[in-house]
Amino acid sequence: MATKKRHKFWNVVVVITVIICTLALMAHYKNWIRTNASNIQILSGFYYNKIKFSELDSVLMVEKIPPMERLNGFSALEREKGIFREFKDSLTDKKVYVYVDHFPNPKIKLVYKDSLRLYMNLRDSLENEKMYHFLKNKRDSLPLQFSSKK
Repeated sequence: MATKKRHKFWNVVVVITVIICTLALMAHYKNWIRTNASNIQILSGFYYNKIKFSELDSVLMVEKIPPMERLNGFSALEREKGIFREFKDSLTDKKVYVYVDHFPNPKIKLVYKDSLRLYMNLRDSLENEKMYHFLKNKRDSLPLQFSSKK
């Protein structure tokens, strides 16, 4: 009985495909957040935002996010991630970024650059609360900036 010879090329292609799919799943699995002295960086799959603390206008904790139309992104189980547009604001086409890891938990609403909004939360409610207080303290510790025209 003759055995079929398999090409090593296809074995390598299958292994590389499995590795890429695993990395994509890990990137979307949770919100990857990094903070430093001047900004917060949020990576969630294909979506990345970098927000300077000096650009923060408000930090709020909200129970629900408003009804929105998804421009792109996904919803799976208790996660919702992507770029959305609020129904009431459909004419201006302002984007709302949503990075929700656990839908039942309260969400952190960030308003920055005067009108851009971002909703985020973490899977662990205690970590979510810590992140909220951290961002709130960063926002409150900023000096007030007044624009004066002379």
